[in-house]
Amino acid sequence: MFDKFFKPQSVAVVGASARPGKIGNSILVNIVNYGFTGEIYPINPEAGEILGLKAYPSLSAVPDNIDLVVICVPPVAVPGVIEDCGRKNVNSVLIITAGFKEIGHEGAKLERDIVKRMKELGIRSIGPNCVGLVSTEAKLNVTFASSQAQARQGNIGFFSQSGALCVAILDWAMLQGIGFSKFISLGNKADINETDMLVALGEDPQTQVILGYIESVDDGARFMQAAERISQHKPIILAKSGGTAAGAKAASSHTGALAGSEQAFKAAFKQTGIIRANSIEQLFDYAMAFSYMPVPEGNSIAILTNSGGPGIIAADAVEHSMLKMASLLKDTIDGLRPKLPSTAALYNPVDIIGDGDHERYRIALDALLKDDNVNNILVILTPTATARSAEVAKVLVSSTAQTKKPIAATFIGGYSIADGAKILVDAKIPFYPFPERAVDAMDRLVFYKSHKDRVASRTEPYPVEPKTVDKLFAEALEKHHNELGETEARAVIQAYGFRVPKSILATSVEHAAKVANEIGYPVVMKIASPDILHKSDIGGVKVGVGSPEEVRETYHQLVVNAVRRMPNAEILGVLVQEMVKGGKEVILGMKRDPQFGPMVMFGLGGIYVEVLKDVSFRIAPFTVEDAREMVNEIRSAALLRGFRGEKPVDMDAIVECLMRLSQLVVDFRNIIELDINPLIVFPKGVQPIALDARLAIERPEEAVGTKIWKRGGRF
Repeated sequence: MFDKFFKPQSVAVVGASARPGKIGNSILVNIVNYGFTGEIYPINPEAGEILGLKAYPSLSAVPDNIDLVVICVPPVAVPGVIEDCGRKNVNSVLIITAGFKEIGHEGAKLERDIVKRMKELGIRSIGPNCVGLVSTEAKLNVTFASSQAQARQGNIGFFSQSGALCVAILDWAMLQGIGFSKFISLGNKADINETDMLVALGEDPQTQVILGYIESVDDGARFMQAAERISQHKPIILAKSGGTAAGAKAASSHTGALAGSEQAFKAAFKQTGIIRANSIEQLFDYAMAFSYMPVPEGNSIAILTNSGGPGIIAADAVEHSMLKMASLLKDTIDGLRPKLPSTAALYNPVDIIGDGDHERYRIALDALLKDDNVNNILVILTPTATARSAEVAKVLVSSTAQTKKPIAATFIGGYSIADGAKILVDAKIPFYPFPERAVDAMDRLVFYKSHKDRVASRTEPYPVEPKTVDKLFAEALEKHHNELGETEARAVIQAYGFRVPKSILATSVEHAAKVANEIGYPVVMKIASPDILHKSDIGGVKVGVGSPEEVRETYHQLVVNAVRRMPNAEILGVLVQEMVKGGKEVILGMKRDPQFGPMVMFGLGGIYVEVLKDVSFRIAPFTVEDAREMVNEIRSAALLRGFRGEKPVDMDAIVECLMRLSQLVVDFRNIIELDINPLIVFPKGVQPIALDARLAIERPEEAVGTKIWKRGGRF
């Protein structure tokens, strides 16, 4: 599909112009100056010749076949050009023209109409409202970027939803010596989108690293399936903006309040091995690391420096990463001792001290390269009269050529390190101005290795009772209840293997006393109403009720509180529940994300979950390894592992609960939100118990569009 975009034999520019400053002129100039060797057809009914090239009044007037048509005419003229493309049997179109959905309703309608017509004609398009594309292999630059910013050839395939960012990055990358295989501006992605581009670059032999800037995805399930497969052989590094959801619809559940688009993207990236860049600076820090360095064998790192301070700063950064400080072999230390000054630090970081020259760097670097305990090396230089940056850079160039270990450099300074920096850039050795950025980039190499090495275990579905859930949902929807009450919600999760406390709905004071006697004291009492979601907020819960008299009094008080605080709520009665003692409270939840489908949450439970926000997310379905990571990711995981003499809770039991919840929300796509809060977890040997649950659903036919990603699925 992309050969005509990336390797065309002929290109027509509709809207080509002889006037400098016009988009049609800039594009034509770039095509010519970049060295494209195929046929170039300027299309302009008022010109006979442009830039020495014969111009044609229309596409139909071109006597030969056309592989790629570039459109840069006013938006109202685009439909006519598309018809010309159909008549000319052109199936690849690059629409530079702006003025479509980005300007409002009328533009959006015009865009939809054009896309509909292109589908009828079998035409694929990039754009509209885009900067264009560059294919260095084909010597093709079909952009209106500055003619001074000509992309260098390299192994990075880049795509972006922001055109302005494309232009700036192309200019910046030229200065930094960063090269590209492909460079694509997606624009409004009316047809070809970010997933199509992932697939194209994943299959492109010239692309070894995939880089991108995205603001949204059109199909989360397809995006994850493509990313999960491609990231096994090519790193994918994406910057994602739009992390806030101003004006988003208020959510009714704890999970809904905590789960947003940003959390969904974080989860999707983590599950599929995408490396997230939080800034454009980070994007290219990571790009340099992956483009210029091999993936390491392990996560140990040695730091070589001529100054203690930067070495310590780098070591501090290592402590907050997936890297670990290497323990140097005794032979390494003994070998360095007679060759370095007595004041040098021979352990890690290795500090050759301030008067060290390039020869001292060479000696220390050779020793670290031979040390089997060292997987990665960071070389730090602060400029001195003895340590000339150019000479030290040459040592790094020589050493890098002799090893498969990743070596990154941090030369701190400005004017004094310029010569050395240029040598490093020209030799494609990752160069970072500060040690923290170098460590961060190398940390992402380690993350990528861990993702590639990870073997996902196959999990057989648990024996569950979906027919019970079908019946419960049908009964609720028949009563026009989209929010299931606690009794029904607990019955749903019980059908999927969750243990729940013995509970009976009491519909009168005396009934409550009778029920409490059957369950055994003390009991928990909760107001029962499908309209009251957070019962404790309105005084609708009391624990430790210990006698028939107290039960009667509590029943009355809970009903009064509910009527006073929520006069329009339907009161079904009071739920009398066995009281569970001990254990720790966690929360399991789910919210259906509009782009990625069911997103499952785990965290420390209780009423303060929205304040603490100590939660983790994954997109269902996920693996046992994902579930275990969810548990270990939260800040308070140490409390679950046992703290100050407490017994650890059964982590495997929590993982099983997460897997059962994943199975439930995948089986029933019409679940919108779900909370199990709290789930009480215990030490090994005691099954967790779900004390409270709430659930929101819609009719199955309304959930038809909800897509579920499949690991290893087609894209």
